[in-house]
Amino acid sequence: MSLNRSEKEAVVTDVTSLAAKAQTLVIAEYRGITVADMTKLRNDARSKGVSLSVLKNTLARRAVAGSSFDVLIDQMTGPLIYGFSEDAVAAAKVVADFAKTNDKLVIRGGAFGGKTLDVNGVKQLANIPSKEVLLAQLLGLMQSPISRTARVLGALAEKRGEGQAAPAAEPEAAAA
Repeated sequence: MSLNRSEKEAVVTDVTSLAAKAQTLVIAEYRGITVADMTKLRNDARSKGVSLSVLKNTLARRAVAGSSFDVLIDQMTGPLIYGFSEDAVAAAKVVADFAKTNDKLVIRGGAFGGKTLDVNGVKQLANIPSKEVLLAQLLGLMQSPISRTARVLGALAEKRGEGQAAPAAEPEAAAA
């Protein structure tokens, strides 16, 4: 289905706004994927805040020109799906996880922070824990010294409490 000029301009505007907000762009070739699998991928992506789009490559090139994703312009050929995400690892994680179970989705590359990522770079980005997990780990590290100190002080107080309880019991035994 062909788009007229105004529809093309609207697509470019939408993708440009996506690229302006996004930290990561992952591109993958989707040749041979069934509609059901593609729907599953889109639903998974949507639930994780990733915008997946099948775009005409010429429109995608125009939309990312001048952004941090223009480093991928020369790779934008063939049937591609474009995954934009505001979370640095979300797009890579969604596409890499789906590619593990469906060999027809072939990761081509990506961009993060103005730098091009090859296939291995996208997979490494996908292996980074999510923001929530990293924050939980950081909080655990910050609480660790405090909780250890509290346990040591609690053990010392308990030990001193036992030491004081024994002499108090002796005078009662002597009085009986």
